[in-house]
Amino acid sequence: MTNKQAFEESSKFIAGGVNSPVRAFLNVQSNPLFIDHGKGAYIYDINNEAYIDYVQSWGPLLFGHCDKDIQNACIKALKKGSSFGAPTLLETELAKLILESFPHLDKIRFVNSGTEATMSAIRLARGYTKKDKILKFEGCYHGHSDSLLVSAGSGAATFNSPSSLGVLKDVAKQTLVATYNDIESVKELFHKHKDIACVIIEPIAGNMGLVKGEINFLKELAKICKDNETLLIFDEVMSGFRASFLGSYAINKIEADIVTFGKVIGGGMPAAAFAAKAEIMDYLSPLGGVYQAGTLSGNPLAMAAGIASISKAKNTKNLYTKLEKLAKKLTLGLKQLAKEKGIALQTSYVGSMFGYFFNENEVKNYQDALKSDLKLFAKFHQNMIKNKIYLAPSSFETGFICSKMTQKTIDITLEAAKESFKKL
Repeated sequence: MTNKQAFEESSKFIAGGVNSPVRAFLNVQSNPLFIDHGKGAYIYDINNEAYIDYVQSWGPLLFGHCDKDIQNACIKALKKGSSFGAPTLLETELAKLILESFPHLDKIRFVNSGTEATMSAIRLARGYTKKDKILKFEGCYHGHSDSLLVSAGSGAATFNSPSSLGVLKDVAKQTLVATYNDIESVKELFHKHKDIACVIIEPIAGNMGLVKGEINFLKELAKICKDNETLLIFDEVMSGFRASFLGSYAINKIEADIVTFGKVIGGGMPAAAFAAKAEIMDYLSPLGGVYQAGTLSGNPLAMAAGIASISKAKNTKNLYTKLEKLAKKLTLGLKQLAKEKGIALQTSYVGSMFGYFFNENEVKNYQDALKSDLKLFAKFHQNMIKNKIYLAPSSFETGFICSKMTQKTIDITLEAAKESFKKL
């Protein structure tokens, strides 16, 4: 069966043929690959074609596919049972591992997805502050809960509108949308609205492509939140233990009031979390009046994988230095190859995360990202797939380096890119 036939078959039974929209490859005008298995830096489709994988399950696989330590931890846990709906010692062990490096976080609550983590963090912020509105940034994605599927209106100070059918206008009106890396747009909203419970932001944005939050912008944002008794939520579902072992905290040293984690903390299994000071977290049921629950939250398989993943990240010498060197080599190489062909390409990297835009100018926010040449991106992606390089199938996504990649991996990728740029 070809990948095209597999997609035609899945489309008969699964809405859109996929269980998460970007997987459909609509943004790159081609058919998705159906994956049979992965090993290290590679994935293999149903025809056993091998591809260097820069998606790495959208970030969780810091150590590549089928890492033996994570596999063995999962097997050991599975032999005892996959789910109990009751506390296990594994939950406490992973909680300690995550919290011990963050002085501003006392307690944590595990959930199953980044969407759950951000949704719960916002509810907690509203319960703690007794305020209603939330402020997010255009281009930052925090999952698909109703409050967060909101797009910007005609100006930063206007109410905003739902960006998905099924989201009530009354819900969208409680969400304000500012411009990333633009502190004036934030000040304008705070001047007009006095009941903002929280500001939620990706300090390293990974869902409009990779866009770094400027440190001065983030510091001013933290001050505004403090001055207005508004909680600052850093969404580090993607960047946590990816941009560095401490995520953005190692880079900007900003102590957000609530931090959400995901991806790497599950080592490829469904796991996410949100954490804060005890006085905030104790507002959660059963201690406080903010309700949050989940049958599979903290399940032993995910906790075992998370412990193995975070422990290995902590104990692998120079891990993040190595990953960043590879990301730097890749992005600088792509930029140089594009330049040689007269193609405008903006590239960036933060730790093991990287991104690129077919754009004349540096991308600092979502509106900048929208000015990228999406048709050129689609053609480049198609060419790279033909050259057996698997990149994120959207200009508004981030790529990832894993520990199984080497200088040779990058050299192979750049050679493929050289051929792909020629065909543009």
